[in-house]
Amino acid sequence: MTANPIKITDTTFRDAHQSLLATRLKTSDMEPMAAGMDAVGFHSMEVWGGATFDVATRYLAEDPWKRLRTFKRLIPNTPLAMLLRGQSLVGYRAYADDVVEDFVARAAETGIDNFRVFDALNDERNLETAARAVTRSGKHLQMTICYSLTEEGRLGGAIYNLEYFVERARRFEQMGADSICVKDMAGLMAPYDAHELFQALKAALKVPLQFHTHYTSGMASMSVLKAVEAGVDIVDACLSPLALRTSQPAVEPLVMSLAGTDRDSGLDLAKLLPLGDQLESVLPAYKEYLDTPKASVIDAKVLSHQIPGGMASNLLSQLRDADAIERLGEVLQEIPRTRKELGYPPLVTPMSQMVGTQAVSNVLFGRYEMVSEQVKHYVGGRYGRPPAALDPDVVKQVLKGEEDGRLAEDLHPTADLEPELDAAREAIKDISDDPHDVLIYALYPTTGLKFLRIKHGLEPPPVEEKLRTPDAVAPTLKTTPSPATRSRAPVPPKSPRVRTFNVFVGGEYYQVEVDPVQAGRGAAATIDELEGFADEDEAQAAADGSGPDSALVVEPGDATVVAPMPGLLLRYSVDVGQHVDAGDAVAVLEAMKMETSLPSPMAGTVKALPLASGSSVVKDDILAVISP
Repeated sequence: MTANPIKITDTTFRDAHQSLLATRLKTSDMEPMAAGMDAVGFHSMEVWGGATFDVATRYLAEDPWKRLRTFKRLIPNTPLAMLLRGQSLVGYRAYADDVVEDFVARAAETGIDNFRVFDALNDERNLETAARAVTRSGKHLQMTICYSLTEEGRLGGAIYNLEYFVERARRFEQMGADSICVKDMAGLMAPYDAHELFQALKAALKVPLQFHTHYTSGMASMSVLKAVEAGVDIVDACLSPLALRTSQPAVEPLVMSLAGTDRDSGLDLAKLLPLGDQLESVLPAYKEYLDTPKASVIDAKVLSHQIPGGMASNLLSQLRDADAIERLGEVLQEIPRTRKELGYPPLVTPMSQMVGTQAVSNVLFGRYEMVSEQVKHYVGGRYGRPPAALDPDVVKQVLKGEEDGRLAEDLHPTADLEPELDAAREAIKDISDDPHDVLIYALYPTTGLKFLRIKHGLEPPPVEEKLRTPDAVAPTLKTTPSPATRSRAPVPPKSPRVRTFNVFVGGEYYQVEVDPVQAGRGAAATIDELEGFADEDEAQAAADGSGPDSALVVEPGDATVVAPMPGLLLRYSVDVGQHVDAGDAVAVLEAMKMETSLPSPMAGTVKALPLASGSSVVKDDILAVISP
C-alpha cells in the first residue's frame, strides 16, 4: 500500500442502477454478488437512499428496510452508505422533525454506517435536524455540497464560484461533518475546475473530502483523475456494466490507472472482473432500461442544458405520454429560463423535478398557468433559501396575491410543520404497528399505503415486477392469425397502458405485451384492473360496458376536470354533491413526483368522481364532472 491510497466508494447497488435502470435492480439480483463485493475492500458501499426507497415500495413491492437488513447481513465488513435528502429524507417534500429523527435513528440501527446528507439548495438549515440525528446515532456524518453552474458553464460567475463552495464547505465542517462530499449530479465539473476546487477545499478543511460525479458529459474520468491529483481522499465509482452514460466512472479502469502510483487504491482487479461478469448475467432482465437508440454513451449537450440524466429521462417519458414529444426542443430551451426565474437552484432532487415539471407545464399550458404544489411551496420559502433572488413577476403569478404568505427568510423552512408520526400510526393501525411501516406511510401516504397493503397480503404484487426474471430475453411469442381473424385494419399504436407479461407454454417461455381495451374510458389501467379482467364478472362488465366507468354521463352544460398529463391521482379534494366555486381545487395529480391541484372550471356541484385514489391516469382522462 502507498502512504496515501485513494479510497473508493462503490455505487453499483444504489446510484449506478438508479442512473441507468430507473432504480429497478431487485434485491434478489444483488444478493448473489454481495459477498464478493464485500471482499473487494471498498472504502464503503452505497446501497440505500436516493430513489431506492421510493422505487422499492412503488414499483418492486419490496420492503426497503428488509433490503437494508439483507445487505447488512451479507456485507458485514464494508461500511454501508446511503444518500439522504436532508429534511426531505428519501421523499420529495420537507418532513417534520419527528419523522426525520425517527428515520435516521432506525436507518442507523438497521445497518447504515455512513450518511451522505445533502440539501438541494445547499441551505444548511435543511440539514440541521438530520445532521444532529446522525451524530446522535454515532454514525459517520458526511455533509454534501451540490455542485452547480450558471450560464458560464465553468466554475466562476456571480453565484457558483470558488468562494461559494469553500464557504459552504467550511460551514458544513463547523456543523460537525465527519467528511465533506462534492456532489456533481449532472457531470458538469470540468477536469481543471476539479483540480482548482479540490485544492482549495483541501487547504480550507481538516476533514476528508469525497467526490461524486456522473459520466453524462463525458468528463467524469478526467475530472476524477484531476481531483485525485489535487488530493481528494475518496471518489465514487461502480462496476463497469453499470458505469458511464449517466452513471459513475467505472471502477476497473480507475484501479488500473492509479496502480503503481502514489495514489494506488490497493484494490485487486482480479476480484473486480468476475463481479462485472456476474452483474452482466442479470442485466438482460432489465433490457428495456438499457436499450437506447443513442450511438454515444455520453450526452455532450448536458454542458449546455445542464439537465441530469434522470431528469432528462423523466422529461422524455412525460412528453411522450402527453403526445408532445415533438416539443422537447422547446422544453430544453425553457428549462434554463425557468431555472433562472426560480433563483438558479442546483438541478438535483427535488429541485430538478420542480424545474423540469414546471418547464414542461410552461410549454404545454402557458407560462406558470399550471404550477405544482411543490413549486408554490418553494416560491413561498418552504424549501429554503435559493442561491439567487426569485423573479418578482414569477413570485406574483405563482402565489397569486398571496405574497404575504411567504415564509420569512429568517425562519426555518419547516418551522410551521406539526409532528407527523402520530397521524401516520393512526392511519395504518388496522394494517400494521411496525414503526418501519409507519415511516413508509409517513413518507408516501398514497403509494406507501398501497405497498403496505401488498406487504400484508391485502393486495396482490405488481404483475410485471413479480414475473421479471433474467430470462426476459427469451424469444417473443409469434402467432399466425387464422383466416377468420385476419384484418386489414391498421395496427393501433401502443398506449401507456401496455404491460409486459410472461407466458409459459409447454415448457417454453415467451414475453408478450398486452394493451387492455376498456369499453368505458380511455384511462390507463392499473395493475389491479388488469388482474381483474381475469375475473369472469369483471371481464363481462368490461365487454358489455356495464362497469361503473361506463356509466359515467357528461350532459350538456356539465364541465369536466381532466388530467392535463399522465400521472397518478393522489386524492380528491371534494366529495360528490359538494358545491364548488370556479378555481376551487378538485383533485391532486402527481406527475414526475410533483403534485398539482386541478381546479374546477366553473361554479357548480360535484356530480361524479369516477376514479379511485391511487389510479394511474393518462392525458385527458376525466377525473371529475361538475354540473351547473
